[in-house]
This record gives sequence, structure tokens and C-alpha cells, in this order.
Amino acid sequence: MLRYVIFGMMVGALLGGAAPAVAQERAKPQATGKKLVVGFSQVGAESAWRTAETKSIKGEAAKRGVELKFAIAQQRQGNQIKAVRSFIAQRVDVIVIAPIVETGWERVLREVQRARIPVILVDRGVKVRDDSLYVTLIASDFVEEGRMAAEWLAKKMNGKANIVELQGTTGSAPAIDRKKGFEEGIKKHPGMKIIKSQSGDFTRAKGKDVMEAFIKSDRDRIEAVYAHNDDMALGAIQALEEAGIKPGKDVIIISIDAVRAAFEAMVARKLNATVECNPLFGPILFDTIEKLRAGEKLPKYIKNEDRLFDQSVAAELIDSREY
Repeated sequence: MLRYVIFGMMVGALLGGAAPAVAQERAKPQATGKKLVVGFSQVGAESAWRTAETKSIKGEAAKRGVELKFAIAQQRQGNQIKAVRSFIAQRVDVIVIAPIVETGWERVLREVQRARIPVILVDRGVKVRDDSLYVTLIASDFVEEGRMAAEWLAKKMNGKANIVELQGTTGSAPAIDRKKGFEEGIKKHPGMKIIKSQSGDFTRAKGKDVMEAFIKSDRDRIEAVYAHNDDMALGAIQALEEAGIKPGKDVIIISIDAVRAAFEAMVARKLNATVECNPLFGPILFDTIEKLRAGEKLPKYIKNEDRLFDQSVAAELIDSREY
């Protein structure tokens, strides 16, 4: 008799061990009337764009009466993983992650899945073997952003330019995809060449440092700058001015994000153009969570639509910018 009891326990354990494979499917926070608790792991505060995203999500949570447990990772994936494990221990209803990099998430996301907590990714994706580890990704099309920047620059430069590239954080989805899209865009124009490319880690200070190095090594060759975000472009503008080079005139500059500071730089004729990457995720994020709670089937990718702005519209639109 004891043998059968032990065997039954073993079968139960094995069946229980199979549950995580479908846990995400069933891990829906139920609309029971109790206060919704959401854990949000944010990359950091490295740029005006990131600050705007945090403000939008915090503001929308407060507006809807959601308890938001917020953890800022200071650009370190290890900090994000610790935050996610803390959210599991606190039994939050939903975990939201803005991943610093694409890889290295498999183990902790499996832990979340076993805890039957749904995961929503915002603004950046992850690379995992099993995409059931997260419910959906809400993000812009970073490849398309890079492509838009390339097409604008090719037209501006009549298909011929020596370009230096300020990349975002190495291994991050926007850095990978914005580079890919830009390279696809300039491939149609043999005269458009990237002569230097280096990470500025999405920060103004590092963007300035990298641009100073580019100027030191290739001053007379640089005709255009492509920055993966506005903050690095603003750092590059400072480096160019300190070197006696007129940004926006001697060197054409295009970047991505379309934060207010970029519009100010366009009005001042120092930045030529910027591709929007809307950081105001709050409303769409919590709308998505509400749909999840209601049991609606969500697409794996929810796209934010973006636009391109140049100096011709900057003065007209600057006062309407929310970030």
C-alpha cells in the first residue's frame, strides 16, 4: 500500500512539474475588486526619454488606483533580475519589465512563470526560446526607426556622406534594431558610409566622450552623425561646438526619441532631425493589463506608432511636446 502512495506522490510531482509550460496561459490577474499590485522593473534614469516613461507609468498607476512597486536597475541587468525575484516574493499580480538587454532572461522568467504571474515587456524585447514566458511586448518598431533615420539622412545628403554612429547600450534591443534598420536604409545608397561606430550607452556624457574621440581621429572626414537617441546627439553637439565645428551645418545630425530637448536643439538649428519613439506607455500599458484581467487574448506585440520631425516643424510643435 505504501508503494502505491509513494508512486502517486511521484506522479503528482511530475505532473506538477509540467505545469509551468502552460502557466503563463492561465496566469491572469483576476478582477476580484482588490487593489491591483504591479511590479515594474525600469532600466534606469539615463535619459529624458526614460524619465518620461517612468513618469507616465507612475502617473497612470496612481490615476487608476494601482499599487505600483517600482525598482530602478541603474543600467544593470543583475539589479533587474533581483527586482523581479523580489516581485515574485511579494506576490504581485503583474510584472512589467523594460529589459536592459535582450538575453539572459530565461531562468528568471521561468521562475515568474512557475509563480503564475504574467509578464508584460515595455519598450524593449527579450530573446528567449519559449515566448510563452511573457504575455506581450508593447514597443516601437526600432528597426523602422533606424530605417526612417537613414532615408531622411540619405535624402538630406543627396545619397553621399561619411557617417559616425553613436550606438545605444550594447546588447539592448533598441541599439541592435536601430543599427540594423539604419544599415538597411543606407544600403540603397553606396555613397552613404558609416566610418566609425561606438556605444555611447544612451547617455549624454558618454555620447560627448565618444564624439570627442571621433573628432580627434577623423575630424576632417565626418559629415554626418547618427545617434541612437537624442541624449547622445546632444552630447555630440556639445563636443562638436567645443571643437569649433558647427553642429547642424558643418555636420548634419539625426537622432531618435524626439524629446523636448531635441526640439529645442532643432529650433536652435543644431540638430537637424529626430525620429519619435513615444515614451508615454502609461495608458496603453494599463489598458493592456485591464484586457488581460478580463481574459482577452492579447497579441504578442503591440506597436507604438512613431513619426519623424525636422527643423521645419520644430518651432511649431515644441510647445505641444509632453516630454
